[in-house]
Amino acid sequence: MKGKNIILGITGGIAAYKAASIASALTKKGVNVQVIMTESATKIIPPLTLQVLSKNHVYVDTFDETNPNVVAHINIADNADLVLIAPATANFIAKAAHGIADDMLSTILLAVTSPIIMAPAMNVNMYNHQTVQENIKLLKSRGVHIIEPVEGYLAEGYSGKGRFPEPDDIVQMVEEFFNNRNDFEGKKFLITAGATREPVDPVRFFTNRSTGKMGYALAEAAIKRGGEVILISGKTNLNPPAGVKLISVETAEEMYHAVMNNLSDADIIIKAAAVADYRPKTVYQEKFKKQEGPWIIEMERTTDIALEVGKRKNENQFFIGFSAETSDLIINAKRKLEKKNMDMIVANNVLTEGAGFEQDTNVITLITKSGKEISYPKLSKKELADRILSTVKSQLEGKER
Repeated sequence: MKGKNIILGITGGIAAYKAASIASALTKKGVNVQVIMTESATKIIPPLTLQVLSKNHVYVDTFDETNPNVVAHINIADNADLVLIAPATANFIAKAAHGIADDMLSTILLAVTSPIIMAPAMNVNMYNHQTVQENIKLLKSRGVHIIEPVEGYLAEGYSGKGRFPEPDDIVQMVEEFFNNRNDFEGKKFLITAGATREPVDPVRFFTNRSTGKMGYALAEAAIKRGGEVILISGKTNLNPPAGVKLISVETAEEMYHAVMNNLSDADIIIKAAAVADYRPKTVYQEKFKKQEGPWIIEMERTTDIALEVGKRKNENQFFIGFSAETSDLIINAKRKLEKKNMDMIVANNVLTEGAGFEQDTNVITLITKSGKEISYPKLSKKELADRILSTVKSQLEGKER
């Protein structure tokens, strides 16, 4: 990040005092930090503190013109490599979403052409409010990167999602942002996602609880980092990320053929789909009518897609699998990694709070082929997708296969 120009926008949440640590850490890494504060933020931390840490004049007033040769907010915006708003209050998020420019910071957002990262921090009820969520969704649709708040104890005594991430974590995310831009350019991804459905008759089927959120997050992250993505998806209510080639399937057999047909062209294979291990041996062409006594359905094995990928992949392909468990997490994941010739596996216990299916978060452990374990606490699936891809990148560069 050395030599980068980063605008650090600080708004009036109680977490504003933590921005001092962010400014200090970025400056130590050689970043030219230009701090811009809202009036409310100055009630929590004085501008002088940020000026000393950043070694730059701190702007609050749009009309604070220290150099007569330039218009300050335009000049700062033109030279920015990144805008980081940390913390971002509900009020500022609303202004940014709707183009209100009534102070220095909100005006600059309309003038910058560089990427924007926001780190919301507020009361859990405010964060979950429909208006706030709609504003965040609107900003995301325009390309603004959101660092989601974490769960924990909040200043006003509540406990929940809304807590400002630790400054070191935010600095690490900013560093990864610069390092990761287009770092998978020229790489072709084959990603599976979602659940398969195995029919019993025209109205019934067997399936599982996968929503496809993890696989879709990985596809989105790969696209944003310059990759080319084929997404083979089972049934889901999600919209595919812009830029992916989507192949929709329903059954495990359909997914198997779609994977095999596209396997040879892939550089990186990520099998995140929850594929049925068994299917009904008999599929009725008409609805099976209820009758006296039990209905016994004989099941047969489906083709093990991961096992077949592991057999067929070549030495230049990198294969990542997933292991959803309810016990003996690491033992079972390592056994699966070895048996199916994977290069890395993502293991999670679906009984852990905040992990597993039907949630926006997960708790995972990455295990590499050499046995290295990297554990992550509860994070959003979108953040974990980036972490997973960063580990893949380091594995490819280090050739720890």
